[in-house]
Amino acid sequence: MDSLLVPVVDEDGAPFWEYAARGELRVQSCAAPDCGELRFPPRPCCPRCQSFDSEWRPMSGRGRIWSYVVPHPPLLPAYAEQAPYNAVVVELAEAPRIRLVGNVVSGPDAPLNSVDPGRLRIGAAVRAVFCPAGPDAPGPTVVRWLLER
Repeated sequence: MDSLLVPVVDEDGAPFWEYAARGELRVQSCAAPDCGELRFPPRPCCPRCQSFDSEWRPMSGRGRIWSYVVPHPPLLPAYAEQAPYNAVVVELAEAPRIRLVGNVVSGPDAPLNSVDPGRLRIGAAVRAVFCPAGPDAPGPTVVRWLLER
């Protein structure tokens, strides 16, 4: 079986993945006085003030589904066994301009198809859960999402 896609970890984003491996959702923030701009994806320079000083702020892990799709047919062969699955864009509660891509699942170790696509709604409340990228996919811990009740 082909393996699922795994994120590529680069120098700017490495802390994001290190925090995720510890079960923490953090977002890069400008550390310059009088700025504090949150940014994602991570990058070396603040887009607001051009400072190179940054820090990683903890987020609650809560958000809302901003958009979603159920690919038909699955985009890659490795995903065919898990169809129908979803891909969501989640807007973070503390940072509405920060949006993360992932999947809504029923639990941390659940397969991508563990949630009926009919349950997904734009604006639905979700919370982050951290899990391996896939059963046969070495790589960083990824953020997936659970529907809040």
